[in-house]
Amino acid sequence: MYYLQRTYATTGKLSTIFTNRQSVICITRAERGSVISLIYNSLYQQVFLPLQRLKMAKVFFGKIIHTKSLNEFEVFPSGFVAVDQQGQIAGIGNESDYCEWLAQNAGFKGTSEENLTSDQFVMPGFVDCHIHAPQVAQIGLGLDMPLLDWLNTYTFPLEAKYDDQDFAANVYTKVVENTIRAGTTLASYFGSNNKDSTLILSKQAMRQGQRALVGKVCSNRNSPDFYVETTETSAANTEEFVNEIKKLKTDLVKPIITPRFALSCTKELMVKLGEIARRNDLHIQSHISENLAEIEYVKSIYNSCYAEAYDNAGLLTPKTVMAHAVHLEDAEVALFRERGTSVAHCPSSNTNLSSGFCDVMRLIKNGVKVGLGTDVSGGNSMSIKDAILRALDVSHHLEFVKKQEIKGSGRLNAQDNEYRPLNYKQAIFLATLGGAEALALGDVTGNFMVGKDFDALIVDTSKYPLWNYVTVDAEKSSEAQLLEMVQKFIYVGDDRNIISVYVAGKQIKKFYRN
Repeated sequence: MYYLQRTYATTGKLSTIFTNRQSVICITRAERGSVISLIYNSLYQQVFLPLQRLKMAKVFFGKIIHTKSLNEFEVFPSGFVAVDQQGQIAGIGNESDYCEWLAQNAGFKGTSEENLTSDQFVMPGFVDCHIHAPQVAQIGLGLDMPLLDWLNTYTFPLEAKYDDQDFAANVYTKVVENTIRAGTTLASYFGSNNKDSTLILSKQAMRQGQRALVGKVCSNRNSPDFYVETTETSAANTEEFVNEIKKLKTDLVKPIITPRFALSCTKELMVKLGEIARRNDLHIQSHISENLAEIEYVKSIYNSCYAEAYDNAGLLTPKTVMAHAVHLEDAEVALFRERGTSVAHCPSSNTNLSSGFCDVMRLIKNGVKVGLGTDVSGGNSMSIKDAILRALDVSHHLEFVKKQEIKGSGRLNAQDNEYRPLNYKQAIFLATLGGAEALALGDVTGNFMVGKDFDALIVDTSKYPLWNYVTVDAEKSSEAQLLEMVQKFIYVGDDRNIISVYVAGKQIKKFYRN
């Protein structure tokens, strides 16, 4: 006797899996009759019995999207993604091919299933390549100021408060909760100068299940007296912080070396931080070429271009991400490409603090990896989905100035009629796989390739503010209908449409909303 294991529907087909204690049979009934599409002989004890004893893996059935590169956007209108017990992706494909995949992967120990509704799709989690966790407490303030004034008026006084660990714990708990709510499965966090409070941030990310790079900020000059370190203290506390993170013994949270920026660090400190990163094979993050006044100040101190100031200290590596890069010179772009250093594009703060337009297509075409950053609180939203919209805005604004004669402003001296702005698919790449690659974690997360961790979002377009007003147009292909759902989420949706968040196969948040 055979026992029903699973029945599922695909376009024009109904497939059923039966099992007895000796074999697995998959029968597909099409419109013109039933056929046995696959019979796979396998000992029951090897395939199904272990499923009753072990923690179950999971298979998601429904609409699936992800990117493979800037210009490769893959969709499965009726697909499956299988996640093993370690939280890694074991398979992905069309649902009609699931029987065959299951037969060829007899060792996959998964029977737990989630069937998405017609209004839902699954996509990779968002990656925030640049966010200042302490500054969340001042989000929305001082955004009519240029960068250096904003730092002195708001940022430095606030960050000094994180010597109070109770204050830090209260803020950081909310920071991680809110970024997860917004769909961020991987964040690269700046902490404050205070080692212990930054360790609290790291532990919060670990406790709540978020993947994170966390850095103790280093600064030993050009900072207020109440918020500055000595060279020796900054370097020593950084080493201690790295060792404390290692003691957490987690794959999710890693330390990242974090000089605030070249203006606030002496050459001696920059070199020491470069040595710590090299000895421990660590990630590195900082800022570069955000503001014109800042750039001139750096050149006067280091007698070099901005990028060389970091490179001479050993801080430009394949595991380095630099925020902003608005005004990189051609030679600096070439140096980034040579070193494998990435850029965190922060369109919101670049606009709010009047820094400028970053031409990310210029960077990408020149071989520089780019991801997106919220840059809170220079940025005014903790959502990478909002950063997608701002990146699209900036890219289109650049198209205007590159191609048009703007009344009252005139034309650029160097027009570029071949310029093409980002499209929404490319922006999703920057927010997912592009961000993971920029953080040197593209082999772990960013899309649904087999072997990567399942860091994912389930998006429900039936929830407010989308409500899924559009009825299904039978004349459109299922792929076109799915892409329209994705566009609506990107341009109109928000965190209320993200109903589930997964990191490494573990559901870390689930939201129930009407």
